[in-house]
Amino acid sequence: MSVRLLLFASAREAAGRAADEFPPSTLGELLDGARARYGAPFADVLDCARVWLNGDEPSMGDETFVNDGDEVAVIPPVSGG
Repeated sequence: MSVRLLLFASAREAAGRAADEFPPSTLGELLDGARARYGAPFADVLDCARVWLNGDEPSMGDETFVNDGDEVAVIPPVSGG
């Protein structure tokens, strides 16, 4: 049983990977686990990133439960012109 964590742009660079697997838990616990796994550079990106659960904003924030087969996406702000 696992939840797929998808990492984009600077989150992917900070973590050194585009995706990973975590056990089902609350969103907050999953993100804390990702911070611990990838370190301070990832935590800094996460502080300003949007986090989506299955393509939507999580209804209960960090208290939202993520289930087996769910996808959590970390989408940092982008710039360009």
